[in-house]
Amino acid sequence: MSMPMKKIEEWSDVDDERFRREVLTQYRPVVLKGFVKHWPAVQRAMQSVESISSYLAGQDNGTPVDALMTRPEEGGRIFYTPDMNGFNFVRNQVSVSSVLEQLLRYARFPKPPSVAIQSALIAQCLPGFLAENRMSALGDAVPPRIWLGNTITTPAHFDESSNVACVVAGLRRFTLFPPEQIGNLYVGPLDYAPTGTPISMVSLSQPDFERFPRFREALAAAQVAELGPGDAIYIPPLWWHHVQSLGAFNMLVNYWWTGTPGSQPVIDSAQDCLLHSLLSLRSLPPEQRAAWRVFFDHYVFGDAGEAAAHIPAHRQGVLGPVSPEMARQVRAFLAGKLKA
Repeated sequence: MSMPMKKIEEWSDVDDERFRREVLTQYRPVVLKGFVKHWPAVQRAMQSVESISSYLAGQDNGTPVDALMTRPEEGGRIFYTPDMNGFNFVRNQVSVSSVLEQLLRYARFPKPPSVAIQSALIAQCLPGFLAENRMSALGDAVPPRIWLGNTITTPAHFDESSNVACVVAGLRRFTLFPPEQIGNLYVGPLDYAPTGTPISMVSLSQPDFERFPRFREALAAAQVAELGPGDAIYIPPLWWHHVQSLGAFNMLVNYWWTGTPGSQPVIDSAQDCLLHSLLSLRSLPPEQRAAWRVFFDHYVFGDAGEAAAHIPAHRQGVLGPVSPEMARQVRAFLAGKLKA
């Protein structure tokens, strides 16, 4: 691709305090060079593929994890089948050691299938890994997940959570797009995607500009970084990210959380709200949709204090501070309405 992309800002020598004070408080991506270079797993990966494989196999308790495989002709890109009635990979439940054996064997193939463990909770499959490779900046309240495989490409997608992704082995290329580029990314179905959230339908490596002309604008706003062992990246919520694993052996550990790390987790999904809004508002006449836009701007996106300032505090209800008990009551009310 000829169009040069802006590099994601890189910070070095970031300690835990600076991470919490300066990285997590800014709504922008940051590459953290050498952030986890002290991890024993990273040190083993720097020695050799055999060394990190042996290290992980020794931590494996045999618990099956979710793994996927694509045919060699797919080039490792996770996507739909041509008719969009399915996905271009198969899923299996296997142990970490089984995938390690596959990766070492496939490394000798000129054009191997792509295989990957995706988003497996480390506490369930590699429990000993946690004590030796700890993310002290986040504490122990955010459970880490492992991503292990060979050449895999995950199309641009978003997460509702904050994300810190740490490369242990191999190379990963991250291409990020700001949330406002959603209209230029040609996003696929909201309720049927090969990843946990909707994906861009455009191939980053071979974009079809005749079919997706506005993707040029997305590329102009894109930011890119290539991370090696010990590097990490902070991705704010709702930033679109396209992730490529480069090479025959790649491992990443990531941390997702909502709100402030260690605080009570946010369990309500804004994406669920989006789906409900599509059901409730999309079919209304244009003038009614415009009116509801004003309502949402006032109550949801505007100044919360101003919207309820004229109401006594004890009668502000959901317009005021929402206690856990009130949140449970509202969820129960909404669940009853949806069932009806």
